[in-house]
Amino acid sequence: MSNKTKLFSDSDKAVIIQDASEQINKQLSSEGRRRFLKHGLTLGGLMMLTGCDISSNESVESTLSGISRFNDRIQGWLFNANDLAPVYPESMMTRPFPFNAFYSEDEAPTINGDDYRLELAGLVADKRPWTLAQLHQMAQVSQVTRHICVEGWSAIGKWGGVPFSLFLKGIGADLNARYVSFKCADDYYTSIDMATALHPQTIIALTYDGEILPRKYGFPMKLRMPTKLGYKNPKHIQVIEVTNRYPGGYWEDQGYNWFGGS
Repeated sequence: MSNKTKLFSDSDKAVIIQDASEQINKQLSSEGRRRFLKHGLTLGGLMMLTGCDISSNESVESTLSGISRFNDRIQGWLFNANDLAPVYPESMMTRPFPFNAFYSEDEAPTINGDDYRLELAGLVADKRPWTLAQLHQMAQVSQVTRHICVEGWSAIGKWGGVPFSLFLKGIGADLNARYVSFKCADDYYTSIDMATALHPQTIIALTYDGEILPRKYGFPMKLRMPTKLGYKNPKHIQVIEVTNRYPGGYWEDQGYNWFGGS
């Protein structure tokens, strides 16, 4: 057991997070900020709050930014690539699986799979674009896992596709790089840490429930990560970049926690 796992038990961490969230919720008047802290606060946030004055709007924003930055570091430090998210029997799948985006379902992008090309950028040895057919020819896995939304709901679905670690190794990505970022056809963008990118349950999802990935769930491909909150799972991916430059994200740049997971 490493030193970091000896510091606090799982029950201790849960109590710390709950207590910190309750303290912050008493101080803030913005419902959106309360929701953000409730879902994003960890041990790091509580440590930073000790002795902080958050009575003014300026100090609230400063404290929230500090909490988020420290929270990312703590979550990254605690993340264990060998810990797996729970898997479920198909009988527990949520039907229908809910649509979720910052736009309505009929506004989801329509993409021609025959013309689709996945572009690669950054610290990658082979930057040749990939066709959808090439992705489907790679080794495939499937998982029945839970999607957890920052808004408070969850749903269980069955996703199939290519292990992302296999893909990254195949294109000669620098596996020591800090970030992998994604640009999408719906103007969404986000980024993840390399440890999560290499996690065995992180996949390039090409199917849902045994069928070609529907448009509403991210056709032609999405990144499925059961170790991350829903907003970290990009859909309709067009560009993947491996980089050491912090890429941010659509919601993250508006104040959401960047690490966004376990």
